[in-house]
Amino acid sequence: MLLYIHIPFCDSKCFYCAFNSYTTKNKLKENYINALKIQLKENILKHLKTSNKLLNTIFIGGGTPSTIDAILYKDIFDMLKPYFSKNIEITTEANPNSATFEWQKQMFDLGVNRISFGVQSFNDEKLKFLGRNHNENNAIKAIQNAKNIGFNSINCDIIYGVMNDDFELIKKDFDTILTLGIGHISAYSLIIEEGTKFHLNEKSLNKTKQSLKIDDEELSYKLFDYLKSIGFEQYEIANFAKDDKFQSKHNFGYWEHKEYLGVGAGAVAYVNKKREYSQKSVEEYIKNPTYIDTEELNDEDVKSEKVLLGFRSKVGVALDIFSDKELKKIDDLVQIDKVCIAENIVYNNNFLLADEVSLYILD
Repeated sequence: MLLYIHIPFCDSKCFYCAFNSYTTKNKLKENYINALKIQLKENILKHLKTSNKLLNTIFIGGGTPSTIDAILYKDIFDMLKPYFSKNIEITTEANPNSATFEWQKQMFDLGVNRISFGVQSFNDEKLKFLGRNHNENNAIKAIQNAKNIGFNSINCDIIYGVMNDDFELIKKDFDTILTLGIGHISAYSLIIEEGTKFHLNEKSLNKTKQSLKIDDEELSYKLFDYLKSIGFEQYEIANFAKDDKFQSKHNFGYWEHKEYLGVGAGAVAYVNKKREYSQKSVEEYIKNPTYIDTEELNDEDVKSEKVLLGFRSKVGVALDIFSDKELKKIDDLVQIDKVCIAENIVYNNNFLLADEVSLYILD
């Protein structure tokens, strides 16, 4: 079973961020953690007991988990520890400015064995443009601290496709990661989300026919090829690993369409073909952390998700879920080398075309 824990607090709001995170609600941190513990006890632990399941992965995301004192996580780990599987993967996201040596060490001692840094770039000018509140030196120091503490599984998030980006700039980011001995990179193309500062700025730029985002497919392929040349294999549209052991087991669970649990404001769970949503408002969540809004998924919904997720990753899609008409379309795609088939699973040959391949087959 997978478990996601959402932390909605941040020191600053990045200009591109549309996540459920806040810079003005830090006084609610302790109350929020207490609410998390209530939801864990009443919803999560009860489910694990009745289903007789263990946790294979935990992912603490946000927001910025490193803005919460590590000591506040102790009770959460104590509650969950009886349900840890033998080789559990526990990931925390962290920002270089708040993930101090002491914080990382305390989280490591609690049981966290994978850390994901929101670096986005090692270029100070680009970091300012993105609204990040760390610099290159902060990022490098945080990563070095993680390695010295004993983290063997480290991820760096990198954003590309930003105004003024080019291959050489992003290549320098990847080269820096390589020299730091990191085994995993998440490289995301910038998306302008509604409600973000970038979205507001984009409206103004549109009048001058400019954009904060570069839509350059050729750049994406060039970056992917370079990552492969330096030993990072792409196993999902935005994820690259030096070795299978560095791949995110938690994210793999999503792509394999496994069931997952979620706690925290706006967290989502998927159990028994039902999507469960916690309250998004931090204040309302604190008042009633066990409240869940439920959405029923039908067979077609589940099938569509399996196809979309499978084709954007190396998971692939089992052939037995497709109709005869859809199998004929798959054969057509095999003939033009868009997909391939092995052991009754169809794999997408180009993750960037995942949506197009999925829609063609399912239409």
